[in-house]
Amino acid sequence: MTESPSAAGMRRKPRQARSQERVNRIIDVAEELFISQGYNATTTNAIAAGAKIPIGSLYQFFPDKTAIMQALAMRYEERLHQKLGILDNPDLVKLPLSVLVDQLIDISEQHFAENPGYYAIFMEVQGALPEVQAVGEAADAALIRDLASLFAQREAGLETTDYEAIAFILVKMIGTLLWLSLSQEKTFQPRLVAETKRLTLSYLQSYFPSDGSNATL
Repeated sequence: MTESPSAAGMRRKPRQARSQERVNRIIDVAEELFISQGYNATTTNAIAAGAKIPIGSLYQFFPDKTAIMQALAMRYEERLHQKLGILDNPDLVKLPLSVLVDQLIDISEQHFAENPGYYAIFMEVQGALPEVQAVGEAADAALIRDLASLFAQREAGLETTDYEAIAFILVKMIGTLLWLSLSQEKTFQPRLVAETKRLTLSYLQSYFPSDGSNATL
């Protein structure tokens, strides 16, 4: 693993490659145990044992299990943010809305598919750990800013607050619908993703009617 979780919630940030490798191993093992045993049943002693390090070494970086969970949440969000980095591209302004919607939702869906533990873990801790909730809210806020900036470049003659509201609705709507789809039968999930695209495209076209002719969904 080469990802470096943020220092938020950690006792100290690793400065050497060896320390970073140890932190990543702690998070890797914690993720496996949270999936297989559940967050509540997992102990820091079990995480340290799985990572093959003394418990004292774990506590050098993480004060408790919540901090490890927070670091794992940040890793998930950073992975998604990196993939959605393609949105920070002026060329996207010229794309038909249907293509933009496809990319936004397909990337998000792929993120869930590539990280199956995301749903299993966060269903257990949802609403119980404000530190983890804060990570998700910060990630949403960053994506909302990016999307608002992107939509503003389409020159629809709207106010700044309009673009911010549109982006807010999209991020929360798509995130919620894709999250809910994960609890459904796998054979039904593609239909829900398609309906999410349809709903998103229809909503955007109400603000950007000149893109209506480009719809392909």
